[in-house]
Amino acid sequence: MRVANIWQLGVKELRGLMRDSTMLILIVYAFSVSIYSASRALPDTLNHAAIAIVDEDQSPVSSRIITAFYPPYFSVPRLITQEQMDERMDAGADTFALDIPPEFQRDLLAGRSPTIQLNIDATRMTQAFTGGGYIESILAGEIIEFLDRYRSNGDLPVRLTLRARYNPNLNKTWFGAITNVIMSITMLSIILTGAALIREREHGTVEHLLVMPVTPFEIMVSKIWSMGFVVLLASSMSLIFVVQGLLQVPVNGSVPLFLVGAALDIFAMTALGVFLATMAGTMPQFGMLLILVLIPLQVLSGGVTPRESMPAIIQDIMLAAPNTHFIILAQSVLFRGSGFDVVWPQFAALLGIGCVLFALSMWSFRRFLR
Repeated sequence: MRVANIWQLGVKELRGLMRDSTMLILIVYAFSVSIYSASRALPDTLNHAAIAIVDEDQSPVSSRIITAFYPPYFSVPRLITQEQMDERMDAGADTFALDIPPEFQRDLLAGRSPTIQLNIDATRMTQAFTGGGYIESILAGEIIEFLDRYRSNGDLPVRLTLRARYNPNLNKTWFGAITNVIMSITMLSIILTGAALIREREHGTVEHLLVMPVTPFEIMVSKIWSMGFVVLLASSMSLIFVVQGLLQVPVNGSVPLFLVGAALDIFAMTALGVFLATMAGTMPQFGMLLILVLIPLQVLSGGVTPRESMPAIIQDIMLAAPNTHFIILAQSVLFRGSGFDVVWPQFAALLGIGCVLFALSMWSFRRFLR
């Protein structure tokens, strides 16, 4: 009887979700457009930055500088006049504007240390931060080679041979795609379960459930399995069609093993979603709680920044978060092709944390119903 009740209540939750167009749009967006766009954006890399050059010298060295800027770091330089420089910067057409002064080559050969002006649109913060260093390095290299009259090979006394494992082309899209799938799993697991409980309260159907021959355990488990099933199905479809299909990201490990780990993480996160929903009275309050909980989980768990670069106390505290172990598990399985013999500690941690969160949520849910 208990299993039948859990099944029927879960089917009821799925039917309610199918009638909620806003949630359906959020699920589709989070596991498709959001993953694709975030993976292709590469916000921490200089990528086709718009640069314009005012060449007032018209000399061999200025031509050498102009041809030194090329994709993928910069777009093809646009030659403009000095009058156009401020106008284009104000309009946001250029991120960088380089002004090579008249008689630059003559002063350079005479040893007078001429000055080149570089204007940067600092509203594009990430490109402005990294692009200035790129441009300075390119200018220094081209000018030194021009003055030495030969192109240096840069031979070092020690030869360094680099071998990039798991991502030989250092393509950040590969890392970003998997990371965004993990973040979407964490976010949607909390949102869907919490919203399902608050929707019951706002529509007044909680009272209907209380007069039925069902227990709080059955109500809570039905919400967890139904919303968890939706997230697991959406994440598996995203991994196959978006990550491996559209983005062409190779998966080195076992996808079924990853999905088992995802199921344990979803179990823990859906229980956390129920707990947050019992603490909040309305959907806006749930949204505020979600921001306070979700941002630290996403930022400090190792998905955005490696855990090794964080203070030791933060690393220890975040071991209590389920998605910290899930990120370690997912990266080990999907990037390095690790098997269960390597990631079993993360499986055990996810199961233990999930059981603790489920017990805490069960206690809070019973109090919520009373």
